[in-house]
Amino acid sequence: MIKVVIGPNEDINRAISRFKRKCERAGLLKEVRKNSFFTKPSEKRRLQRDKAIRRLSKLREQIEA
Repeated sequence: MIKVVIGPNEDINRAISRFKRKCERAGLLKEVRKNSFFTKPSEKRRLQRDKAIRRLSKLREQIEA
């Protein structure tokens, strides 16, 4: 759970921006978007395979350069 303690003289807008930063760093929005709709297991495997292929091709480009 993400918590933001507001100081006695702190502006609410500053606290909200700190909260947003903490959410972003924790990957909360990414997780919510990922779980917002159902993906079939076969589609998940395909996406993981495609992601791995892209990652490996980038590594190969870095090694060759």
